[in-house]
Amino acid sequence: MTDLVAVAHGTADPRGIRVVHDLVREMARQRPDVPISLGFVDLNLPALPELMRRVVADSNEAVVVPLLLSSGYHVYVDVAAEVERYPGQVHAAEALGPDPVLAEILADRLGDLSRIDHVVLAAAGSSDARALLDCEETAALLSRRIDRPVRVGYLSGAGERLPAVLARTPGRVAVATYLLAPGFFEGLVRRHARGHLVSAPLGADPRLAALALRRFTHSAACLPV
Repeated sequence: MTDLVAVAHGTADPRGIRVVHDLVREMARQRPDVPISLGFVDLNLPALPELMRRVVADSNEAVVVPLLLSSGYHVYVDVAAEVERYPGQVHAAEALGPDPVLAEILADRLGDLSRIDHVVLAAAGSSDARALLDCEETAALLSRRIDRPVRVGYLSGAGERLPAVLARTPGRVAVATYLLAPGFFEGLVRRHARGHLVSAPLGADPRLAALALRRFTHSAACLPV
């Protein structure tokens, strides 16, 4: 049996931690046959390296599934380090985004757009250009889904900041919160986007859990027999 190790970015906000745990519980509900554990790449415990030591001691193989919306530092460094540490035993699935499922959830969180001309996708950001490209692709998927222009505004990293994007976006603007859970970044979104419609984070949506499980299934299917 291949273990699924979900890995999330930590947060000091207890609401955010609840969402992550709720998401993993939903994954377990959908796939009760798969051993699932949860680790973190920042702030919270168990830290990913410590968790992987325990999992590898108990299992022949494990797939790390990043509960992350794009592939940046944590995927290419933190997760990759565990794959290198346990060659042949630990494997990595793709990050959750970009994916049409995320665009679908984002569209649902925005609700009625009859009075909205443009949408700004508020993303956490990264110093890794590959993560920014992932966010831009998500914006394109959302634009097709809602038939409206979508630009990306970042809260950190190398991309254009959310306040600047909002300032140059004309007409009636809504902000799509491209974050998994409440926390520090969500607070920034609401402060920067004051006066605009702001959607809730993605949350522990069953569709998100199913997407994470598909990432696991695809990676596990590629393992040598």
